[in-house]
Amino acid sequence: MKLRILKPCALSLLFVLAFHPAFSESTDNRTRQLPVEFRGVWVATVTNIDWPSKRTLSVEELKKEALNIIELHHKMGMNTIILQVRPSGDAIYPTNLAPWSVYLTGKQGNAPEGGFDPLKFWVDECKKRNIELHAWINPFRASLHSTDSLTENHPARLHPEWVVEYNGKLYFDPGIPEVRHHLTEVIRELVRNYDIAAIHIDDYFYPYPATGFVFKDSASYEARSEEERHLSIHDWRRSNTDKFIMEASAAIHAEKAYVKFGISPFGVWRNKSEDPRGSDTRAGVTSYDHLYADVVKWAHQGWIDYVIPQIYWSSRDKAANFLKLAQWWNDNITDRHLYIGHGIYKINGTQENWDDPNELKQQILFSRSLRNVKGSAFYSHNHFLRKNNNLNQLLEDSLYRDIAAVPPMEWLQNKARPEPVNNLKYKRGLITWEAPRGANTTGKPLRYVVYIANESGGEAEYITRSRVFKPESKTMPGRGRFTIQVAVMDADNSISEKSEVLKIRY
Repeated sequence: MKLRILKPCALSLLFVLAFHPAFSESTDNRTRQLPVEFRGVWVATVTNIDWPSKRTLSVEELKKEALNIIELHHKMGMNTIILQVRPSGDAIYPTNLAPWSVYLTGKQGNAPEGGFDPLKFWVDECKKRNIELHAWINPFRASLHSTDSLTENHPARLHPEWVVEYNGKLYFDPGIPEVRHHLTEVIRELVRNYDIAAIHIDDYFYPYPATGFVFKDSASYEARSEEERHLSIHDWRRSNTDKFIMEASAAIHAEKAYVKFGISPFGVWRNKSEDPRGSDTRAGVTSYDHLYADVVKWAHQGWIDYVIPQIYWSSRDKAANFLKLAQWWNDNITDRHLYIGHGIYKINGTQENWDDPNELKQQILFSRSLRNVKGSAFYSHNHFLRKNNNLNQLLEDSLYRDIAAVPPMEWLQNKARPEPVNNLKYKRGLITWEAPRGANTTGKPLRYVVYIANESGGEAEYITRSRVFKPESKTMPGRGRFTIQVAVMDADNSISEKSEVLKIRY
């Protein structure tokens, strides 16, 4: 059954219903449990990769494109959008800490017309469809080109002493404490001002190595503290990214304890030839040695909440094999959530070993077979709009046909499981219930999971913010006698016990 968005009934005009039916194996003798799986897609704004398509769009065109993206992925069963909100020292939201992005309005520093806040729009529209919005930032990239014209309030112009020019680009030096503090404040402001589900950082910490170029941070290395005097420049650089991650994590969870912190690192942590703990790979670049990102340590220390390694190789690659790498990450990220990043941009491309039309299906199924993997993410949106071996149909009609909630993180909750609903009843063709006693249903409405099972074995689930559900042909799996139960889903994706059983005839 395809996803449907139903219009609110007359008794629930204050709520927006976003229903997505699903079918899966029963785990309950009355109604089955709601599956949990991370299903994410990256939406890149840098150089207008995914959104907006052009730098000259009107506000209405910006909204239309955003809605098309959200609807497409909602229809395919995604539950998370990872939106790039700070692509290059700039922002797609109003802030005094960075100028407006050139990719949004065509000129850095120019605001969209009429006070439009793109990030708020994305958050609001995703929430209507029960999709999490993860705010993706590139913290240390100051500008894609050293010759770019930067506004007067760009941090790189305000603080040229923070900047290192490398391979024709500008970077903020992670070794400068003031840089790390500034970036932590950027993150703190995002979490405070927006109802985002997570802060997300990708693989860019120190820049990727380029032949013939040296990252000139010797001055900040020489100025390192006494406690760091014994460190080599490589260990010192890793220490700098460690500090940033630790400080950012503390800032996020101090603002809102339930907001997650995720990293999507380069897909190889270290090669086994360099470290017996590493993977059976021959990668020319590694996250630990070249980007100075010790993501495994960050997860073990509890500084981050999830990891999405970018395993952008095929299952037949020799130097870096998808199957071997997914297994390696599964074996080494055991303290925090692990999702797998898939490089769908390589489908039907020129790279070797990407000619198998079943490659992505095999990757997803293999990832699902691993004990510690809890989902997948796909880079990036635009590659769902071209020939991609029918990936859209594979997800919508098969692998993501069943609705799934984002996996809850018990270490972020620090509270009791949500209380169940009360007074479930069926009257005048409507199923209604009451929120748990003491629940805040105005400032931050709860979501509800409606479980439906019929006597023939057909089942469906729906997620809604309303406390009214109307049985009709497009929401009920067939005809006959039905068992109905309802559960509460809170902001952390924790699900309450199911309600008492309601039996109806439809």
